[in-house]
Amino acid sequence: MFSAAWLVLNVFLFVHAFLSFEKDTKYYYTRQILGSALAWARASALCLNFNSMLILLPVCRNLLSFLRGTCSLYRSTLRKQLDHNLSFHKLVGYMICLHTVRNTCHDVSETTFTFFSIFPFSYSHLFNLERYSRSRQATDGSLASILSNLPHQENDSWLNPIQSSNTTVVYVTFTSIAGLTGVIITMALVLMVTSAMEFIRRSYFEVFWYTHHIFIIYFIGLGIHGLGGIVRGQTDESMAENHPHTCAEFFEKWDDPASHCKPPQFEGLPAEVVMHPSKVLELQMHKHGFSLEVGQYIFVNCPSISYLEWHPFTLTSAPEEDFSIHIRAVGDWTENLIRTFEQQYLSVPRIQVDGPFGTVSEDVFQYEVAVLVGAGIGVTPFASILKSIWYKFQHADHNLKTQKIYFYWICREMGAFAWFNDLLASLEQEMEELGKVGFLNYRLFLTGRDSSFAGHAALNFDKANDILTDLKQKTFFGRPMWDNEFSTIATAHPKLAVGVFLCGPQTLAKSLSKCCHQYSSLDPRKVQFYFNKENF
Repeated sequence: MFSAAWLVLNVFLFVHAFLSFEKDTKYYYTRQILGSALAWARASALCLNFNSMLILLPVCRNLLSFLRGTCSLYRSTLRKQLDHNLSFHKLVGYMICLHTVRNTCHDVSETTFTFFSIFPFSYSHLFNLERYSRSRQATDGSLASILSNLPHQENDSWLNPIQSSNTTVVYVTFTSIAGLTGVIITMALVLMVTSAMEFIRRSYFEVFWYTHHIFIIYFIGLGIHGLGGIVRGQTDESMAENHPHTCAEFFEKWDDPASHCKPPQFEGLPAEVVMHPSKVLELQMHKHGFSLEVGQYIFVNCPSISYLEWHPFTLTSAPEEDFSIHIRAVGDWTENLIRTFEQQYLSVPRIQVDGPFGTVSEDVFQYEVAVLVGAGIGVTPFASILKSIWYKFQHADHNLKTQKIYFYWICREMGAFAWFNDLLASLEQEMEELGKVGFLNYRLFLTGRDSSFAGHAALNFDKANDILTDLKQKTFFGRPMWDNEFSTIATAHPKLAVGVFLCGPQTLAKSLSKCCHQYSSLDPRKVQFYFNKENF
């Protein structure tokens, strides 16, 4: 009975996914290249993931013992179902093999056929790559060839992952995330299945035992298999400008400015690039379904630089807006990234992101008093927090628990302050209009300076705005005297919990941690400083 229910559920999942990808207008243009192989691949992938989720449950002995004890209150037939756990384990394994090795062989090239004989995995995926390759090489002006030649750089709106007509299917298979992980998980699956044959299991049990533990590699590969995002659907915004039902037949006029149909976009929107002083690059990106909290970070990959390198960057945007990051040139990868954007300013390179992921900065609004300390580019998580505060004041958010924020920004170069001048100026104006001038107390410290500029600043100290930042808050030269700062905060808030957040070097972390311990009262009812540091 249980096996029958499992089989019915597999059939339902397959049919539902197949019909979704076969009929959904979002994938109309994708089907022009791949045909029904798209639906076959995606439906099988869904069933593969479902059965991979189940495969370990029948061999979890502690779970079976718990269920057996729970079922003792019911009919014995329910308990007997648990005795067939290994049979069900095998059934699920057979189903995984069925969805991994396809028998939907269509007309393929000799190269692909030879490749099948070496790695008979996921035939539908290889057919998809073969059709991607053929449509890329086509010069007949068909809809599939037009879609395949959508630019890979401009607006990241490409549909065909094969970027050149000279790229082979084998090359894409072993250089793309989906292809390489597909090879790995298929080889792992072949080893596990063949070593589980009764003859090998009885005669060479150690071989069976050790090869079955390759399941760890299998699950890791399966988890990252889809990160490449090869299969793409048309965006909702693009559907309004290029609906397939009305524009597909006019594909030859997509580039005509007078045409009412524009070239379609697929899962990617253009990234806006802003170059700041001190070799800082700002990327403003759009992504559907992307939600974030203050202070979170993402991993960024630029395939034109490296397919394998992913680097973490803190989001500088608030949850209420499109996400953005600031990248400073501090190593080979970041320097190459900035150089790539400078050289291709009009055609933005493709960027992939993974995340967002949480950090300690998410807890900043849990404190009534928060101290934010950023060193150089370490200001990025606090830019997100300050932007979010601006939005909360704009929308009169009464759930804001925080009553006071102390913000310290320590920079070596004068040009660095230009990154967020507009944000700080907006906050100053917003606080004045709302009568909350004392909510934000920020101080800017310049550690690298020349004596001539310091003298010029001293002569103009009486002016209303700072000559360096044009803000009302004057820039300090040198480093903060942390003992004085903590003493002042402790005196101003004698009975509150103060959260101290740092994004900066380890030496500064030691100084702040020491001050937090020193100025926290022994009486838990009085002021307490809690130190938090960003770690990636």
